[in-house]
Amino acid sequence: MISFGPIPSRRLGKSLGINNIPSAKKCSYSCIYCQVGITRKLSTTRKFFFEPEIIYTEVQKHLDSLREADKPDYLTFVANGEPTLDINLGESIEILKTFNIPVAIITNASLLADKQVRDDLKLADWVSVKVDANNEETWKSINRPFGSLDFKEHVEGLLQFSSEFKGKLVTETMLVKGINDSTSILKQTAGLIAQLKPSIAYLSIPTRPPALAWVKPPDETVINEAWQIFSDEGLDTELILGFEGTNTGYTGNAMEDIINICTVHPIREDTMMELLRKNNADPTILTTLMHGKYIQQVEYGLNTFYIRKFN
Repeated sequence: MISFGPIPSRRLGKSLGINNIPSAKKCSYSCIYCQVGITRKLSTTRKFFFEPEIIYTEVQKHLDSLREADKPDYLTFVANGEPTLDINLGESIEILKTFNIPVAIITNASLLADKQVRDDLKLADWVSVKVDANNEETWKSINRPFGSLDFKEHVEGLLQFSSEFKGKLVTETMLVKGINDSTSILKQTAGLIAQLKPSIAYLSIPTRPPALAWVKPPDETVINEAWQIFSDEGLDTELILGFEGTNTGYTGNAMEDIINICTVHPIREDTMMELLRKNNADPTILTTLMHGKYIQQVEYGLNTFYIRKFN
């Protein structure tokens, strides 16, 4: 299934996720903190994945299956990889807007030097762009971009898109201890984001199992310093530090719900138990899915998560 949730979003309320990248992760980055894991197929080439009509039909069926209380605030492209790699993204956005639900895109912003990518994203109502560093060495360390990507072109693409986009633009910066959290790097990053003029600049930390096990969030004093530095640049800065909650939408098919959410969004154990309860499902489903190698159980911090496993 292409759509999943809705899941509670710290930025978007109830967000119905749309995964327009099928099967294993495909991305232009292999970020050290990525909750979907290491990128095995790095690429910057836009390709065909789904016909827009297929995405529309799947979303329509999903919306029809939801209770009124679970109707989403946003239809959000949050893919198993980078959603702008989908060459049909623009067409899909246009057809989904006929539901009269705002469309959001969460992108790593790596392909914004491409005019067609910018034109596609401009069709959305809300766009989040990743800005983890304004320093080439740090950018490479934290985002591990595909070899053909050029840092200068990446920054120019960000600036160009921000000057063209008429919807709501936000930025998100993931802070990783010892990588992009020094005072000098934070000032550089905040300076670039200020040029983008986002409505909100989000600062986040790893709260789910990262691609590399050694990745840790900065100390509280560093997070506070980051907020101060961003605020001093005139940015409306918000912290994303906690858990979104367990109020995940459901379709009545527990097995599909679990697999589809896990593909792009690790499920914390308390959320998983609530999802099973809502679907009137037996917890032994988890054992079946783990034995079938569809999902796996991992520990991060003090919590247990379930994530998608690709054979």
